[in-house]
Amino acid sequence: MPTVDAWLGSVDAPARAMIAPLRALALAAAPGVTEQIKWSALSFSLGGEDRITMGIEAKGGVRAILHRGVKVKDAAGFAFDDPAGLACWPAVDRGVLTFKTEAEITDRAAELADLFTRWFAATR
Repeated sequence: MPTVDAWLGSVDAPARAMIAPLRALALAAAPGVTEQIKWSALSFSLGGEDRITMGIEAKGGVRAILHRGVKVKDAAGFAFDDPAGLACWPAVDRGVLTFKTEAEITDRAAELADLFTRWFAATR
């Protein structure tokens, strides 16, 4: 398994520039967040449970997936609010954010920081 630095080194410069602020926001979102490469992407965990995974979009740009780990969990009773409408929600416990430019990330950094912080809290 490649290291985070090796994975980042393999990513083209525009994608790396978009991943950098997202990475910083994810790492700052909760005490004890760790990162690793999993599923050929950058994955952030809390307490050993994967919660946010970032990768490269096939047609350019990057994505961040909010999830509750490797295995599907019963979503009955789980609710999460995304008042800024940052993510597409294919399931109540799976959000997908896509970005085509670095400005899309930096312009909404405060909202993304709030989303990531609340996601880690909601999925403990």
